[in-house]
Amino acid sequence: MPAVIETDVKKMQKCIDLCNRCMQVCEECLTSCLKEPDAQARMKCIQTLRDCADICSLAAQFMARGSAFAKQICGLCAEICEACATECDMFQDNHCKQCADICRQCAQECRNMVNM
Repeated sequence: MPAVIETDVKKMQKCIDLCNRCMQVCEECLTSCLKEPDAQARMKCIQTLRDCADICSLAAQFMARGSAFAKQICGLCAEICEACATECDMFQDNHCKQCADICRQCAQECRNMVNM
């Protein structure tokens, strides 16, 4: 790997790690939400969890390969992570609270990436 890409990826590593963690937590929360007795009432949250998991995965991939579009993807990732946190905050389950917390952390780190 060229030294320039390697250096850039090292600067992004915290964001990559948080995006991967957020993707995992969103997938776990989504699975748990589907098992809740009020799953039908959680449809918007479940859809947002899917969007969040997907954009987090994509953002991590773009950063890992040093894409010229990584900052734009991270900006969108921050927006979707915030929306996901807001949706998860509507429910009192531990999995939703944990997910909201990780989503907010990821959103902040993605905003930091945009401003790098």
